[in-house]
Amino acid sequence: MAGGGALLNPVHPHPPSFSLILSHMLSILTLNTTTQLIPPPLVRAFPRAMLNIHPALLPGPFGGKGMYGPAVHAAVLASGARVSGATVHFVDESFDRGPILAQAAVPVRPDDTAASLAARVLAVEHELFPDAVGALVGGRVRWREDGVPVMTAER
Repeated sequence: MAGGGALLNPVHPHPPSFSLILSHMLSILTLNTTTQLIPPPLVRAFPRAMLNIHPALLPGPFGGKGMYGPAVHAAVLASGARVSGATVHFVDESFDRGPILAQAAVPVRPDDTAASLAARVLAVEHELFPDAVGALVGGRVRWREDGVPVMTAER
């Protein structure tokens, strides 16, 4: 992809403004488990070029408003789910509903706490997200006719 990229952390006490982001001629934006809905004009400015990582498998009950940090892992444990994981998805105008680019499963152990599950999911996120961003930047994401993105092998 032409241009540069940026990591946007909307939880930061002073997130960059929409005009500041656009002024840098970026090609992609990457989010880190955003807790705020991204403004529609910003989403539209980066079609198929804004990625977020979520600390659970999507789609499902562990995404959406309020599902981040310890809350998402506590919800997974309370549900009795046997598998959790991480999801990298393209950002759209809703929480955690964009097309899924990559996922990795993490088994839920009988003795897990929200903290122990979170630690294992985070380790997977640290591998999955760079791979997905690398695929997007490297032109290794293709889109099926039904709108599903697929990462292709490294060239």
